[in-house]
Amino acid sequence: MTWFRCAEARPWASLRLFCFPHAGGSAVAYRAWAKETGAAVEVHAVQYPGRADRLAEPLVDDAHRLARLIAGSMAPLMDRPAALFGHSMGALVAYETARLLEERGVAPVHLFVSAARPPHRRGRREEDRVADRDDDGVIAALTALGGTDAVVLADPEMRDLVLPYVRNDFRLVEEYERRPGPGLSTPITALVGDSDPHVGEEDARGWAEVTDGGFALRVLEGDHFYLVPRMPDVVGEILCTLHVQR
Repeated sequence: MTWFRCAEARPWASLRLFCFPHAGGSAVAYRAWAKETGAAVEVHAVQYPGRADRLAEPLVDDAHRLARLIAGSMAPLMDRPAALFGHSMGALVAYETARLLEERGVAPVHLFVSAARPPHRRGRREEDRVADRDDDGVIAALTALGGTDAVVLADPEMRDLVLPYVRNDFRLVEEYERRPGPGLSTPITALVGDSDPHVGEEDARGWAEVTDGGFALRVLEGDHFYLVPRMPDVVGEILCTLHVQR
């Protein structure tokens, strides 16, 4: 099964944008982005295994392994400039994917990280862990984050399908540790909601410490899922940074 979902193939596009979903999310989170970017960008949303149309496939709870699998699948699609965007958990996976792409000589032109603490500031108290909680505890944590995934969990049948990969994704984030290695040369833009209770402006600013390629911080109105109502603004920021016209 392919790792990417492309709502609108654009063989003439000058750039590809790879979008990495949040914990518990799937490629559908970026379904509307293709229309917003315009014809110059071809949007590819990552579909993690173990959910949606990949429900029967084994889950991956290690960010480094997940990044290796994604980077390997990206190889045929790196024949033109590519940028990466990751939200929350997706930011960590996108970062690790960018590290691998740089090592392989096909560095992305830009990395956008959204609503995520930087990889070297991942400290979490044991009592804050979510992956080892019972089902109600996992649901409560997801509800506290907000977003549409919490609504799905109100349906008991959907809960049985969704909870395994939600728990898996929390484990991936909570057990992640940045491995030693060179910093990125890829420029990074960090985006964060001004009322995000989980990731503050100073947290987002810490991403500057993991790249030598330039850094920018953008603060937008909203909570942890600010990018849902502010999607046009987020896409506009990406296009402006990449000097792409709609």
